[in-house]
Amino acid sequence: MAQRPEELVELLPEAEPFLAREAAVGEPAERAGLVLMHDLAGDFDAAHAGALAGAHLLAALPHEVIARFDADSLVDYRAHRPRMTFSGDRYENFAAPEIALYALEDDGGVPFLLLHGAEPDYAWERFVAAVSQLVERLGVTSVVSMQAIPMPVPHTRPVTVTAHATRRQLIEPYPVYWGEMRIPGSVSALLEMRLGEAGVDAFGVAAHVPHYLAQATYPAASLTLLEHVERLTGLHLPTETLLEAAQAHRTEIDEQIARSSENIAVVAALEQQYDNFTAAREGTDLLGSSGEVPSAEEIGAEFERFLADQDRKHPRD
Repeated sequence: MAQRPEELVELLPEAEPFLAREAAVGEPAERAGLVLMHDLAGDFDAAHAGALAGAHLLAALPHEVIARFDADSLVDYRAHRPRMTFSGDRYENFAAPEIALYALEDDGGVPFLLLHGAEPDYAWERFVAAVSQLVERLGVTSVVSMQAIPMPVPHTRPVTVTAHATRRQLIEPYPVYWGEMRIPGSVSALLEMRLGEAGVDAFGVAAHVPHYLAQATYPAASLTLLEHVERLTGLHLPTETLLEAAQAHRTEIDEQIARSSENIAVVAALEQQYDNFTAAREGTDLLGSSGEVPSAEEIGAEFERFLADQDRKHPRD
């Protein structure tokens, strides 16, 4: 098993332009401002919103892999069993988990990086140290995460987010919704904290996914994540196809909800909560629309229910 952080990652020849540009920098102020986005939320990515946002960027923008992580050392295959193809009387394909660093260009031709793939189960500190080394070597000046969390909010209202950062100034327009609480950790959270300790600007947004859709897909949340990342980083990211998918998905959800009077009542109650809260905060300067904000106890309970559902889906042998 790899012991040193650098042994967990292979830097490919395609990374050379970034390495050369950073080597030519004389002073920190001369850095071009390279952004690294990541969506390694794993089981904490309600409705797979962060992963879908990252996959959308890879599908919509030119990109190349510049580094690969040793997923075989980082991922618990028994907890997240990879898919295999069985055809007739033989096994033909194994979809191995991947963790890769991609170089992309936004719609304006500005380069940025995306760390995309499975969330590591093992060696969190060494993985974070390996990513931190890449941040330094490649000239990254800001790191931003995309996640999603289950919340008691309705799908009929705009998707809201929680913003977090190593410095309050990075997310100044965003409200602080709650005080201190203890929640299960994630690699992305540990990465943000360690980067902050090293003086690197790191921040992120977590989309609020209706709790009754947390196990499905919810492109509206992915769309919202990219919109907020645009505002926070200045990148120009493609969102047209996600917008179309979100609109089509909204129609499907409405049709499903309409088939049950109980579901209609639940959504109506959530709408009233949302609207009451929005009215109470009318006139405040919030970035984007504001929605229902549960207490620390409520959000903790939603996390625990969501994780319990994930454990039932992926039992550990």
